[in-house]
Amino acid sequence: MLRPSLLILALCLTLTLSLSGCKKPAASASASASASANSVAKSPFQITPEDYVVIQSNALASGPAITGSIQPERRADLRAEVSAIVLQVMRENGEMVKRGDVLVRLDETSFRDQLVSAEQGERAAQQSLDQAERQLTRLKTLRASGMASMQALEDTEIRRNNLQSELVAAKARVVGARLQMQRTEIRAPFDGIVSERKVSNGDTAQVGKEMVKVIDPNSLRFQGLISADMVNTVKVGQAVSFKINGYEQQFAGKVKRVDPAANATTRQVEVLVDFVDGKQPRVAGLYAEGRIEAASTQVLTVVNSALIREGDKAYVWVINQNTLRKTLIELGARDIRRGDYAIRSGLNMGDKVLRQPQSTFKDGDPLRLVASVNGGNFVVPSSASASASASASASASAQANAIGKADKESTGGAATAAGK
Repeated sequence: MLRPSLLILALCLTLTLSLSGCKKPAASASASASASANSVAKSPFQITPEDYVVIQSNALASGPAITGSIQPERRADLRAEVSAIVLQVMRENGEMVKRGDVLVRLDETSFRDQLVSAEQGERAAQQSLDQAERQLTRLKTLRASGMASMQALEDTEIRRNNLQSELVAAKARVVGARLQMQRTEIRAPFDGIVSERKVSNGDTAQVGKEMVKVIDPNSLRFQGLISADMVNTVKVGQAVSFKINGYEQQFAGKVKRVDPAANATTRQVEVLVDFVDGKQPRVAGLYAEGRIEAASTQVLTVVNSALIREGDKAYVWVINQNTLRKTLIELGARDIRRGDYAIRSGLNMGDKVLRQPQSTFKDGDPLRLVASVNGGNFVVPSSASASASASASASASAQANAIGKADKESTGGAATAAGK
């Protein structure tokens, strides 16, 4: 009767010993992991030269704002010079054309007939004149021998002169008919691109009807407007920095001409700006805005990427000895060329600020300046923290293995006791 009770008592003792053995490794593993985490948190960050910028004095450009659009200097609005039916449109929008290429072909049937008729009239006038010349020559011979009157000679000479005038008129009609014939073909006046096609096959082209537009993409310029009260500060040759809608890059230009008359409606003054760096868009008509660099001053500047915005305030992370300090600064005007901001207060010449700060930084975090690692441009924990993390991971792994081994042994012991 006592055998089942003894068996149950032995099983309970075995399970109790197993559970007590498991708690100790787990507790030690948790303590080790906590210590490793604390060591990682306290380890300094590595800062490379690429991760910070040095506050320096730079030229800050200022001047009047300019807004407008990108327009080509060479452009042609080709219109119909004769009334005819459009037979064929040879080019589409965006296609490159060479000077003299046929863009639109009109019906030339009636103009061809007019040309043939004018050429026939010229030929007839030429034959009549030749005949009058021969007759005048004969009468001069007869007059010399006394066989023709002076009146007949004069009448023949008058007829010859009239036929000369008719021949000149006939030639002019031929030239006009040939010109009308040529006007049935709309040709490109220069090398460029078809920017707008306004007719299709079968349309009726009246005199003055716009057919196509051709622009020279290499002659684009910025046509902008400035306020009339700032016109005295703008001079020819001043630098201009502006952005174009649809392009992320900053474009540079130079003032080419200032319009001597203000716009009658807006009272603004037009300014023409040429591209100077060889970089220009390939599309005309885009909106652009910028600023004319009419003046320049020397001030301390900071890059935009280093700023941390918190409402109306701006902060930067300053490298102070071996720690990071979050510093409040007061910003001034923004540079129109580089996008940097002027510093009114908060920083001094030579201060080092992080170029691209992270949201995980805290005021007073330790750091360590090192040489460039793998090209720089990053902020990482130091090698000491990495080794501490690896050590913590290895310790936790070893302790987990010990726990698993203890579990297996306790389970096996329990099973043996239960079998007995």
